Amino acid sequence: MRKIYVLAGTALMMAACGGSEKTYDATGTFEATETTVFAEQSGALLTFDVNEGDSIAKDREVGLIDTTQTWLKILQLQATREVYQSQKPDMERQIAATRQMLAKARQEEQRYRELVADGASPSKMLDDAASQVKVLQRQLDAQVSSLTTSTRSLDKQTAAADAQVSQLRDMLRKCHIATPAKGTVLEKYVERGEFVAVGKPLFKMADTRDMFLRAYVTSAQLQHVRLGQQVKVFADYGGSQRREYPGTVAWISSRSEFTPKTILTDDERADLVYAVKIAVRNDGYIKIGMYGEVKF
Repeated sequence: MRKIYVLAGTALMMAACGGSEKTYDATGTFEATETTVFAEQSGALLTFDVNEGDSIAKDREVGLIDTTQTWLKILQLQATREVYQSQKPDMERQIAATRQMLAKARQEEQRYRELVADGASPSKMLDDAASQVKVLQRQLDAQVSSLTTSTRSLDKQTAAADAQVSQLRDMLRKCHIATPAKGTVLEKYVERGEFVAVGKPLFKMADTRDMFLRAYVTSAQLQHVRLGQQVKVFADYGGSQRREYPGTVAWISSRSEFTPKTILTDDERADLVYAVKIAVRNDGYIKIGMYGEVKF
């Protein structure tokens, strides 16, 4: 009987020693990539279909800021552009008369040149004809230069109006509030009908599907950790409730830091630790800020 008691005691001690072995190498908390969406234009919030807890797809329009004034400015600039276009001169029509007069003057010059050569006309008549050709040529050059300058000026004014319209259309686009990424709405800061200014936060969202466990390892553990390494992650629900997930080492800090007070490491005496991020695919049970463990 005494031998039985001794054997039983030994078994209990061995079981107790085996139960004290850690099932994890590091601990931390779960986090997600959070995004705060801000207003990019000022105005009344006409629509705002956002509620905390909603799962929203990427590029989904969830709100609209009043666009009335922006539309009116676009219409005004489009009308101004049409005015500029209508003021552009028809160069060929405006210089047609001068071209015709110049062609006739050159014919006269050639005729007098032939008469003077034959001695049938005085040279003064040829000089007057040549002078008339020079005057008309200068008039034509001046007209072309003036009309070209006017056309360039109107083209630049038209281009400036087009640039302003493009700028207003960009402002118009920014009045449509869309989600920059897929995720779950965490916090909502405004309500429909409120006036929002540029830079005002509207809501915060996070990708709770692809989450991370931020854990801390000692320098001794660091030599066994590498990017892309497959590990085991445990979500701790308190008590003995745990759920296991496959994880991948996605990031390792390049510098050490002092051990955070809320973190337990494999070596309690370690003062300096390195942060690591473990990518985990969430099945809906992991929540932001939940305690977790990792086994390398």
